[in-house]
Amino acid sequence: MTDKPGTALVLDVEQIKKLLPHRAPFLFVERLTDIVPHESAVGWKAVSFNEPHFAGHFPDYAVMPGVLIVEAMAQAAGALVVHSLGEAGDRRMVYFMTIEKARFRKPVTPGDLLRMPVKALRRRGPVWRFEGQAYVDGVLCAEAEFSAMIPDSPGGS
Repeated sequence: MTDKPGTALVLDVEQIKKLLPHRAPFLFVERLTDIVPHESAVGWKAVSFNEPHFAGHFPDYAVMPGVLIVEAMAQAAGALVVHSLGEAGDRRMVYFMTIEKARFRKPVTPGDLLRMPVKALRRRGPVWRFEGQAYVDGVLCAEAEFSAMIPDSPGGS
């Protein structure tokens, strides 16, 4: 983490693991940059050929499932919120509620580096609504709006 004056805050995968309950093979965010607390951030994921979903999706032409791209955007948003609330290490749960306006424009394949800007649209109590995009080399691959509930207590009750 960098928080010296004049430098941007960057969270690495170990810091993200303190914010989210997800673990391999279902943690899809390795870095969080450009963090504006309660507003926006950029999630990053290096797509690797040895990820388990590529064994069946598809064996002759590996394509990252669109639903996992949306999951990665949602994880970036969840990490932003938990970080913004200052609750790292509290094992805060993040529950997906809705996915809307999802569009998949270009396949994401092993070797790609996903850049996923996410932006908070609104918050009502524990429910947050976001928009997110996923880019590879500046080309839009996917986009969606989604909402999640982040309960007040770490265990979700």
